[in-house]
Order: sequence, then structure tokens, then C-alpha cells
Amino acid sequence: MEFEERLAALATKVQNQREAIQTEEATKNAFVMPFISTILGYDVFNPLEVVPEFTADVGVKRGEKVDYAIMRDGEVQILIECKKSAEPLKVEHASQLFRYFSVTNARIAVLTNGEVYNFYTDLDAPNKMDDKPFLVLDLGDIDETLLAELQKLSKENFDLDSVISAAEELKYVGAIKRALGGQLREPSDEFVKFLTTKVYEGSYTQKIREQFNPLVAKAIKQFLNEQVNDRLKTALGSSFIGSSQMEAPATVVESEAAVEENLESDTGIVTTQEELDGYQIVKAIACSEVKPYRVAHRDSKSYFAILLDDNNRKPIARLWFNGKKQKYLGLFDENKVETKQPLDNLEDIYGFAAEIRATVGRYEGQANG
Repeated sequence: MEFEERLAALATKVQNQREAIQTEEATKNAFVMPFISTILGYDVFNPLEVVPEFTADVGVKRGEKVDYAIMRDGEVQILIECKKSAEPLKVEHASQLFRYFSVTNARIAVLTNGEVYNFYTDLDAPNKMDDKPFLVLDLGDIDETLLAELQKLSKENFDLDSVISAAEELKYVGAIKRALGGQLREPSDEFVKFLTTKVYEGSYTQKIREQFNPLVAKAIKQFLNEQVNDRLKTALGSSFIGSSQMEAPATVVESEAAVEENLESDTGIVTTQEELDGYQIVKAIACSEVKPYRVAHRDSKSYFAILLDDNNRKPIARLWFNGKKQKYLGLFDENKVETKQPLDNLEDIYGFAAEIRATVGRYEGQANG
């Protein structure tokens, strides 16, 4: 199983089980140990690789423990401190990490609740752990741009120097992305004022602030929708180049106009977390054939479509999860004829990895032929 597939499987497990996890110990057993073993590749039962309840004398804090220490060549490389699942992570939770960071050889410290993993190093001052993480991995919303750096901390690909050299850029780019995402979801007064003063020449009074607050929120929403629509139109347009010179294949059910009409009229759609989890699994499987960003999704009232290049003519799979009982995975043959496969759980999707990869491979072969 590829790195992305293992990560997607763990993310699905976390989403499905987190409500049942009520203690820190349960979090470690259910989520953190699998992360160390299946994602980072270290043997959690080998004390030469992973030391649980790692202890070192730290000033007057003798006998204090860190949940896990990952070892390489007899030296501590990564320290991991755990909090219980669903508990928001705060830097105050990392007191042991701060103390241990200065007295061990570790250059990487991790604070996690099993779903979010905050990675720290010592960019601001040597041998002193930074207050802010340089990498944040959220299994509920995986940022695929971080996966290459995460792999460098695995046993197989360990490259600490490369991680440290990229840490400063990762730290600030990640922080900016999270700050921007927060502003787009809920604009602050400062952000509203910044944009208002760009378009309004009068004084920025309380009355103007109240007037522009909803306008800024509306403009942001419209802007994001337009960006998505532009991308969709580009994908649709590129797939229909030359269509006037050739007859469309009989197996293509929907025309460009029909697709756009459906997208316009398909209201009342509710995208569930289970559908998104299934999409992540299919995407992880397809990533052995194409880059992750090329695997897109569109939801409808009947099914959840997973497409290559966001192109309706390149269906990879469909998730038929809207029924009350049985769930199905729709797969496509070389003629784009769909066959529904029953699923008992999301993990069953991995059993159809060969079919999913074959479908993506056919589209790539057609494009290169």
C-alpha cells in the first residue's frame, strides 16, 4: 500500500472512531501508534526504534515522561506528546516537549490528539523548541502539499537535514494559508477594513463597517465560486476540443450542456463525511497513476462522482451512499459501463484498487496515444 493510501486509511479510521475515543490512552492505542507504525514506518514494539513513556532528568522535573521517543542509531530524533482525541491542541500542552527538547538530541517534536499533528523544531533559537509548529497535519483535512515533507520523517526516507532546511518556509506558508482560510470563512474587522478602504474613499466609520461587513463576506463567497466555475469550464472546454469534427462516443451519457445544466439545477445536495472519506480512499489509490490534484469530485443527489481532471467524461468511480442501507462503489470498464459493487465498510474500497488504477490508466493511455 502506497504512503498516500496508508494515510487515507488512517484518516478514515480516525473519522469513524473518534467519537468512541474518550481517553488519552485510547487515543494513543487507536490513532497515534498506528500513525507511528503505518505512516512513519517505525516498529512500536521495538525499543530500539520507539520508546514509550520516555524519561530523562530535566532540571527539577525528574521522572517526567514524554509519551514516545523515536530513535535512530541510539539517538532520540523525534519526541511525541499525546492528548486525548477531539481535545483542541494548545502550546500549553507541550510543556514536557519544551523541556525535553533542550536536553536531548531531538530536532523534531510532535504534539497530537490523534487527528491533528503539530510538528515543531528550533528555528527561532538553537535547542529551544519553537512556540509555533512548522508543519500541521490534519487527518480531517489533509493538505497534500505537506506529504513529501512528512515522508522525509519516515524510517525509510528519513532526511532530517532536508526537513529542517524546508521548515521555515513550511512554517510561514502554512500559517499564512490557515490565517487566510480563517479570514475567508469569517472575515475579521481588520480584514473588512482593509478591503473596504481599497474601494471606498470616505471615512471608515462604524456605520460603514456595518454596511461593508456582509458585502465583504458576499464578495468572498462569489469570488471563490467564480474561481471554481472557471476551473470547471476550463476542464470541460479542454475535453471538448475538436468535438465538432468527430462524433462523441456512444458510452458518454452526458453532454457538456447537460453537465452544466445538472450542476446549475442540482440543489439540495448534502455531501456527507462518509462520502468525503470514500473519496480520499479512491484518490489515494488513483495517486499511483496521476498527481493527487487531478483527482476531483462532484456530488449530486443520487451519487458522489470521482473524476479525473474534473472532467465528466473521465469518471473514475461513483459512491452510491445515499441509500439508507446498502452502499455501493460504482466502477467503470473500458466502455464506461458502470458496475455497482456492494460495500460493507469504506475499507472494502481498497479491494478494488486494481480496477480503479486500470480506469485511470486507460484515460492516461488515451491522452498519450
